[in-house]
Amino acid sequence: MRTTVAVLAVLVAFVPALFCIAYAGETPEVTGTVNQNLETVAGVTDSEVVNREAEAISPDGFSVKELQQLRAGAETHQFQTEVNNMMRIIINSLYSNNEIFLREVISNGSDALDKVRFLSLTDPTQLESGAKLEIKVKADATAKTLTISDTGVGMTKEELVKNLGTIAQSGTADFFKNVAKSAGGENNLIGQFGVGFYSVYLVADRVTVASKSNNADKQYVWQSDASGTFTVSEDPRGNTLGRGTSITLHIKEDHTDYLDEAKLKAIVSKYSQFINFPIYLWTSKEVDKEVPLTEEEIQAEVEKAKAAKAEAEEDEEDEDEEEVKLEDTEEKEETEEDELANIPKTKSVKETVSEWELMNDTKPIWTRNSKDITDEEYNEFYKSFSKDSTDPLMKIHFVAEGEVEFKSLLYISGTPPSNLYDASTADAHKGIKLYVKRVFITDDFKEMLPKYLSFIKGVVDSDDLPLNVSREILQEHKILKVIRKKLVRKAIAMFQMLADEENQEKFLEFYKQYATSVKLGVIEDPANRNRLSQLLRFWSSKTGELTSLGDYVKRMKEGQTQIYYLAGESKDQVASSPLLERLVKKGYEVLYMIDPIDEYALGNLEKFDGKYPMTNIARENLKLDGEKEDEEKDKKDKEEYKVLTKFIKSTLDGKVVNVVVTKRLTSSPSVLVSGQSGWTANMERIIKAQALADPKSAANYAPRKILEINPRHPIVKELLRRVQEDEKGDETAKDIVGLLYDTAALTSGFTLDDAPSFATRIVKMMSLGLNVDPTAIEEEVEEEPAPEPEVVEAEDDIVDEPLPTKDEL
Repeated sequence: MRTTVAVLAVLVAFVPALFCIAYAGETPEVTGTVNQNLETVAGVTDSEVVNREAEAISPDGFSVKELQQLRAGAETHQFQTEVNNMMRIIINSLYSNNEIFLREVISNGSDALDKVRFLSLTDPTQLESGAKLEIKVKADATAKTLTISDTGVGMTKEELVKNLGTIAQSGTADFFKNVAKSAGGENNLIGQFGVGFYSVYLVADRVTVASKSNNADKQYVWQSDASGTFTVSEDPRGNTLGRGTSITLHIKEDHTDYLDEAKLKAIVSKYSQFINFPIYLWTSKEVDKEVPLTEEEIQAEVEKAKAAKAEAEEDEEDEDEEEVKLEDTEEKEETEEDELANIPKTKSVKETVSEWELMNDTKPIWTRNSKDITDEEYNEFYKSFSKDSTDPLMKIHFVAEGEVEFKSLLYISGTPPSNLYDASTADAHKGIKLYVKRVFITDDFKEMLPKYLSFIKGVVDSDDLPLNVSREILQEHKILKVIRKKLVRKAIAMFQMLADEENQEKFLEFYKQYATSVKLGVIEDPANRNRLSQLLRFWSSKTGELTSLGDYVKRMKEGQTQIYYLAGESKDQVASSPLLERLVKKGYEVLYMIDPIDEYALGNLEKFDGKYPMTNIARENLKLDGEKEDEEKDKKDKEEYKVLTKFIKSTLDGKVVNVVVTKRLTSSPSVLVSGQSGWTANMERIIKAQALADPKSAANYAPRKILEINPRHPIVKELLRRVQEDEKGDETAKDIVGLLYDTAALTSGFTLDDAPSFATRIVKMMSLGLNVDPTAIEEEVEEEPAPEPEVVEAEDDIVDEPLPTKDEL
């Protein structure tokens, strides 16, 4: 018993020494009682635990010890504005899209890089603290932090307080003013409002900013949770940045999606892909890596190979059992060596590799001189920003100067989108991307281009476009109207360049795809109506090809001042219309309008080039230029056919508003035209085909039909004779009037009012031509039904006998 107690006493005495060796690396002097030694080792252990905890790194990048030093030396400042109100404005009003925060922070970083680069032009020592000018973005999903750092000009302690402690205090704006005063020139900096930084509180509940300026010996840290105060203190880590700023955002629980690598890539590519400086994102990916096999794995592969060989040898016959044993041994050794040589020494494993990936490798070619850019570069840029796989039809690259300055690059898409004319499409107006100093602002801006130019894709980059503090919601300003006006003019000029080319193949391809858009512009854009009318092309009765209005004017007959046109469903239908009989015979050229929008467009044009009226020959009172009027003969014909016109009008009973004698016909007996107001036959057809047509409008704008008859046609002459003999007219005369109206309606493009009556009259006319009675229809002879077969009933005394068997037969 005494021995056991003694052993325990010795062990207890040596325990402190063991702990000291483990934690302190040296053996402390062990003297005194057991209790004294236990107190010693406990003190050493607690001290080491505290030291290890102090070395632990927090999500901010500071250890616990450094955080303690940071708090101890921190200076607390009050925001100079009503911070609570400011935060409410930022979160609820100023920014409508949370992802804007990353654009703003990257833009601020670009500002800082621009500043240090500008300063280095006169003071090269500015870059001695770091020659690389770049921006880096790194997400930590575990710590729920997002860090954006730059190697820009950085900020001193005083600048941190001044620039980040006051709303609407823009360091960029101050720098810009100083540069302008000292150098008298311009510097292309982005920030102008000083509130972009505060957009980080849309997604973060706490922000830490570390910054090192060349104008300060030390690195400083700014921290705030937007609760009304912020702190600034010396960075206990020392100078870790060299030069620049690092912003760490502690992301809110409901915004952790902004730590997703794919989402960060999309945001950077969308808003900041044309920033002058490289932007890197910390990305991770899985790669295949060859690693050596362990001894155990190699041995397992050898055993596996041996087993496979043994299994193969069992299937073979042993042909020679008397071979020399020594030879067998040697062959066995050689075989084993060969097997070992064939055993793989490495294996492929998946490994996650993290690296900095460049996000903005596409350069803004619109900032370069157009003479230095090849067609291939233009096409590749178009494909990169429009996500279109085909080359554009045409481009125009220009710099606008004067009242407002901006650079722009516009393209005509090679393939029109399938929803080009779908008004319900939400992004139909998103063809133009608006940039301010290469920072993407928006493509959701309906005022940049009119609807009829929605197929135009391109970029607009302005250095002095007025924006509100969010850089997102554009103000309704005169400069925006100027930009719109110049863009429209340049787009139309691009179309005109295609039209003026000697080889018309490219323009005809453009017109085939976008003719409706051009005609829509004639309707909706009065300011550019004359320019757009120069681009219109229609089928010609004279050339049989598409022709422009300008070429039509060149081919006009002497004394002709009007441009004649006729609208219809197809080229063949229009060409065969009786409405243009006299014009073609007299040598007048008529344009065929076969697109549904054509008559709308020319109805708005009224005059081409301001002096040539557009005349629709489907309307009444057609007069041909240069043709002498024979008023005496006209009056005579009118008087002679007065009785017939009166009879026809009464017979048609309200179907027409008037019946007149005409000179426009040569071979047809009659034609149906529209009055000067209301729809034509073609317009009525188009309106009726619309699913959502308003019945009230259809009634208000229904065509005023006028039946024009040809006094030289034999049918009309015979009809006149019959009516003169009997003013009331016989049934045949009434049927002929009905046929005159129906055939005129059909050939003039109208729909029949009463198709069954028309069919009945046609049957009558056929019967008269064949000299048969249409009512003498042979009665159908009904056949008598065949008699049913008699059914013989079996008698009661008849006994059924069985059929004979095969043997009996």
